[in-house]
Amino acid sequence: MTLRILTLSLLVLYPIAWFAPLMRAGLLPIFGLSEISVITGLQSLWGSDAALALIVTFFAIFAPYLKTIGLALVQWDLLDTKVQPVLHVLGKLAMADIFLIALYITLAKGIGYATIEVAWGVYMFTACIVGSLILSLLTERSLRHK
Repeated sequence: MTLRILTLSLLVLYPIAWFAPLMRAGLLPIFGLSEISVITGLQSLWGSDAALALIVTFFAIFAPYLKTIGLALVQWDLLDTKVQPVLHVLGKLAMADIFLIALYITLAKGIGYATIEVAWGVYMFTACIVGSLILSLLTERSLRHK
């Protein structure tokens, strides 16, 4: 039951992490810093490179969320356990570092002398991704013991 509750909690925590500030960036600290979240980063990408934005949107939002929904359905016996390999692949695709690399590329294109500060959203988003991976492994183990 604990696995189920933790997995369902990720369905609430992911959207919060998408809107949480990942970093503050700006032109020198004296000019003020703009907060960047997953959503604002994606908005920036859509404005500058739609193809990259589409890829990053899939990796940063859809893959982890679909994997978590699938994992919850497996845990509640609403989806066959044979989908575990597909969920495993989705978990590999759900990499926050792809989003962050694309975001840094966009920032580097637009800002020459920039200041970037890490914000609490990076830790929350990372915790969601890592938590999902751990819950997936624990679910696989519990299914093997049934």
